[in-house]
Amino acid sequence: MWDGVFAEFRRGFASSEAEIARAEAELGFRLPDSYRSFCEACGAGRTNDHFRIATPLPFEPADLVTRANLIALSVSEALRALRANPDFADQPIRFEIEGGDEAILDRACFFGEGEDGAFLFWDVQGTGEYDIWVMGADLESIRFGGETLVDFVRATQGAKIHTILGLAATPLPSRFDGIDEATLARAVRPD
Repeated sequence: MWDGVFAEFRRGFASSEAEIARAEAELGFRLPDSYRSFCEACGAGRTNDHFRIATPLPFEPADLVTRANLIALSVSEALRALRANPDFADQPIRFEIEGGDEAILDRACFFGEGEDGAFLFWDVQGTGEYDIWVMGADLESIRFGGETLVDFVRATQGAKIHTILGLAATPLPSRFDGIDEATLARAVRPD
């Protein structure tokens, strides 16, 4: 599935079936097939020099479940702080959501971060593949990213990036830079 997606490819530490199963049990849903194949074929790393896709790992700081919960908490706290700010008290906090479905945040499972501060999440309704969405770093915009992880990665490598990251965005390099096990382990247990 990932053959030909990246012009430059350096594999990272891959998720085991046991780690994927653990993440699914903790999150409460089956991970999308395109993402599962990414975890096994690509592993931990940075996609297109811009996105860190969290994968199920035995290293808690980089693990999908840890990252998903941390991002969700961060977004929630940022929204709470905005609501508590007297300068915004008379203004409802609204997201500019492509398609207008405000309930999308209730179904969100975060799984990645952009170098620009954007967050990637799945809309986990239904079964199988889940649509991928991008929450802008401004916490104001939510744009459709793709129907599968492969679709999303390819779209950000080409002209469709404008609909995902905005008009100022330029196509990202077709590159996957993996993170090996030793590097991940050092992040957990500094020498």
